[in-house]
Amino acid sequence: MLTIGFDADDTLWENEAFFHLTQDDFVSLLKGHGDPDVIRAHLHDVQVANLEIYGYGIKSFTLSMIQTALDLTGNDLPGPVVARLLRLGQDMLRHPVHLLDHVRDVLADLRDHRLILITKGDVLDQERKVAASGLAPLFEGIEIVQDKTPQAYARVLQRHRLEPEEFLMVGNSMRSDVLPVIEIGGRGVLVPARLGWVHEHAEPPESPRFHRVDSLADLPALVRRIEGYSTGMAV
Repeated sequence: MLTIGFDADDTLWENEAFFHLTQDDFVSLLKGHGDPDVIRAHLHDVQVANLEIYGYGIKSFTLSMIQTALDLTGNDLPGPVVARLLRLGQDMLRHPVHLLDHVRDVLADLRDHRLILITKGDVLDQERKVAASGLAPLFEGIEIVQDKTPQAYARVLQRHRLEPEEFLMVGNSMRSDVLPVIEIGGRGVLVPARLGWVHEHAEPPESPRFHRVDSLADLPALVRRIEGYSTGMAV
């Protein structure tokens, strides 16, 4: 029987939508300092460059907004604007957790499997969201990693005494949830999200261990097909 890993942000609960809304506020705040598309592009570039320093998450995003604003204003950023940017980040950190459709039903349907939640980003924020979601009791393990690399997944599997061929990872990011797991010999299932961050985009692999479902509701049937429950033969 497969052990199933679940991504959290935009797989179990809404996340990217709040970044998009905050970016809209950010662009509006700096509308006198450039074209909206240029502002968004510069913020994206700063975010990606800062990943090595600050990692993923809202705190990193907030610092990137401040840095971008300084760049676009020639380091002439009024104190009230800095305060507003900090409040935007704080509002994101306080936002309630909204579970996506089918999450509870799917986790209940797969309760006979070993389930592990694997998420990346700021530890405090991820712990807050896990607690607020009410889903923690449904998972045997909860792993918060700085980045989802093949090495990070290998360490998670080692901690849980799993072989890659026993593991299936489910998430909305090709870059973070699918490709690194396939690289180490596991299976990856892409569940496309309504919104996504361009940094997480990647081309799908040509691998029989890559799967895609249009909705999380389709996951239990896929798992049973993989395990051979429908045909009597593993695929």
